[in-house]
Order: sequence, then structure tokens, then C-alpha cells
Amino acid sequence: MTPEQRKKNLRLALILASIAAVFLAGFVAKMLWLGAQ
Repeated sequence: MTPEQRKKNLRLALILASIAAVFLAGFVAKMLWLGAQ
């Protein structure tokens, strides 16, 4: 694997991880919001 490929894979992994984190944060916020009411 070339350094260029590794860099692209790392970038893709960071993008996917950030998307997953946003979904998780939204889910937690929804649970807290519905639990508070």
C-alpha cells in the first residue's frame, strides 16, 4: 500500500467516523429530549 493510498484511506475513515459520531450524538440528544418530556 502506497503512502498516497494510506492517506486516502485515513481521510475516508475520519469522514465515516465523523458521520457516525453525528448520528450517535443526534440519537443521544433525541433520547434525552424525549426522556425529559
